[in-house]
Amino acid sequence: MTDEPRGEVVLRLVPHLTDINANGHIFGGWVLSQMDIAGGIVASRIAQGAVATVAIESMTFITPILLGDVVSVYAKEERRGRTSVAIRIDVVATRGIAMEQVMLTSGVYTFVALDKQHRPRPLPVI
Repeated sequence: MTDEPRGEVVLRLVPHLTDINANGHIFGGWVLSQMDIAGGIVASRIAQGAVATVAIESMTFITPILLGDVVSVYAKEERRGRTSVAIRIDVVATRGIAMEQVMLTSGVYTFVALDKQHRPRPLPVI
C-alpha cells in the first residue's frame, strides 16, 4: 500500500454476504455508510455534541471491497470552520492469508455542530 492511512482507526468491520452486489463486490453505499459513521464519531468528539453530515466534498473509490476483507476505517480532522469540521476518512482492507493492506477508498466528509433545536452552532474553542 503506497498511501498510508491518516488518523485513528475508528471502525474495523467484516462485510457480510448480504452486503455484496451482483459483481461480487461490496456495495459502494455500504462503505459510504461506514465512513459516515466513523466521521460522525470523530466530528461529535470535536463538536462535543451532536453533528450532522452536510457534505461529501470528495470521494475516490480506488479498488473494490471483496467478501472476506477486514475493513478498517481511519478518520482525522482535516480542517474546521466556525460551525463545521471536515474529516478525512481513509478505508483500508486487510486481505487474504498474506494480510495484504489495500487502500480501498478515501474521502472528506463535512459535519456541522448542532444545538438542541437541530440548528448549526459554533464549535467549541480549542
